[in-house]
Amino acid sequence: MRVRSLPRCRQFMLAAASVFLLAACGQSETPSSTGSDAAKVSFHAVDITGAAYARQLSLKDLDGRPRSLSEFKGKVVFVFFGFTQCPDVCPTTMAEIAEVRRRLGPDGDKVQAIFVTVDPERDTPEVLKAYLGNLDKDFVGLRGTREETDAMAREFKVFYQKVPTSGDQYTIDHTAGGYLFDPQGHVRLFVRYGMGVDKLTADIRQLLVSS
Repeated sequence: MRVRSLPRCRQFMLAAASVFLLAACGQSETPSSTGSDAAKVSFHAVDITGAAYARQLSLKDLDGRPRSLSEFKGKVVFVFFGFTQCPDVCPTTMAEIAEVRRRLGPDGDKVQAIFVTVDPERDTPEVLKAYLGNLDKDFVGLRGTREETDAMAREFKVFYQKVPTSGDQYTIDHTAGGYLFDPQGHVRLFVRYGMGVDKLTADIRQLLVSS
């Protein structure tokens, strides 16, 4: 089954729009629990420390168990909304996180990637397990009903929309970026698509050291 690839310009328009949206939203002061030095750290990704969104993520994993962000405290967590038939943005992003974990050596175990499908109709648990298992055996996949997925997308200010292709098929336009949480469970960075493994690794090292 072939799915139409998003035009490259459209991908970056979505990424740029996401960054603008995040930057435009009001941010509170840096939570005191992140430490006074946290605000002084320079990152390559968009610093959204103190944002009043992306505060909770509650969905079931691929075995039907309820999961939430709180259980991953002590790790840097990367949350990405995508779908398995995405032609380039999703596999590239998740492959980069897998490479970051490899580069970090033993500290790679302190990085947890969470993939939230925005296509629960086609992304069955079996499909997601195969997809994520080919990238990194420790990646966590989350899947909800359409209503649950919509609620989480609103919480994270993530845009996604079905786009009809040939016949009864469709692809999905979606926010081309992910979120990084520090080991205390606070959302800290919005990672733009295309930032690259080197910069992503540097930012995650900073979060591990400064938190």
